[in-house]
Order: sequence, then structure tokens, then C-alpha cells
Amino acid sequence: MSGTVVREVTLANPSGLHARPCHSLVVLAGEFESCIHLEHGGRKADAASILSLMTLGAVQGSVLRIEAEGPDAEKAADAVCALIENVGEPA
Repeated sequence: MSGTVVREVTLANPSGLHARPCHSLVVLAGEFESCIHLEHGGRKADAASILSLMTLGAVQGSVLRIEAEGPDAEKAADAVCALIENVGEPA
């Protein structure tokens, strides 16, 4: 089934969307056939591009809009939401 799935998620990471979580998102996005984009503050970023993601400037507590389009969009959107909700700073 192909389609577009949209979710909203709150960024949990105390340091915001910096290099490490962006890298994790890029790796995760590569596991899906669907195109995944994140939106914040009027900006849209390709989840397959670390530089694109870092331009969002999202800080802890930011609400991110996730949009996945393709054959596995539901799974992709759910996985990205789970990562953003659960990623934190290493101990």
C-alpha cells in the first residue's frame, strides 16, 4: 500500500536535533523505501540528509511534523516518531 502518512512528535533530546540524533535519523531513513521529511519552524528537511536535518534548528520540546510517502510510509513514520521521542543524551 502506497500513500502519505503524517505524524507530529515532540523532540525529547535535551540537546535538540544536533549531529548525533540527525545521524541516527539518516541511518533510520535509509532503512525504508518511503521518502521521509521533517518540518519545524516553517522549514522542511529531507530525513536522508544530515545537513538538511541540522538546518531545522529544533530544540528540546520542539514539535516536529513527520511526513512519509511511499510503500512503507506507516512503518517509516512510526519508526521516526519512536526515535525522536526516545533519543536522549548518552550517559
